[in-house]
Amino acid sequence: MTGRLNSAQPYALGLYRIVVGLLFLCHGAASLFGVLGGASGTDGGTLEAGTWPGWYAAVIQLVCGSLVLLGLGTRAAAFLAAGSMAYAYFKVHQPMALWPMENGGEAAAMFSWAFLLLVFTGSGAFGLDRLLAKRSAQEHKPAAEPVAV
Repeated sequence: MTGRLNSAQPYALGLYRIVVGLLFLCHGAASLFGVLGGASGTDGGTLEAGTWPGWYAAVIQLVCGSLVLLGLGTRAAAFLAAGSMAYAYFKVHQPMALWPMENGGEAAAMFSWAFLLLVFTGSGAFGLDRLLAKRSAQEHKPAAEPVAV
């Protein structure tokens, strides 16, 4: 059983990456464009361009969520996303109360840890990172030397 689970690990990690990236992308799209059932602007609309920190966080969510979803530059995008969510937790949520259940920071904490995991694991299966790495390896493979007869 362990062997089967181990062989499925890259696929499970790839699906995990896709779901986490999609959810993060949705947060950014909701804040920037007012789509997907919600926006986090104070007037119920979208965030005003350039407002700190909300608009910048939403751009990070949209861009990094898209990159993670595609598995393109996964480790770098996940590092930036994890850092932005750690910032959100400690600067926005944690000052209100100690525990995430009390301060509304569950999503920020979970996203931060989810992305931190992807920094160390990479994209898994189904990612463009893996596809590009295979293509690059094939291009750099030395040509077979002719056999002398």
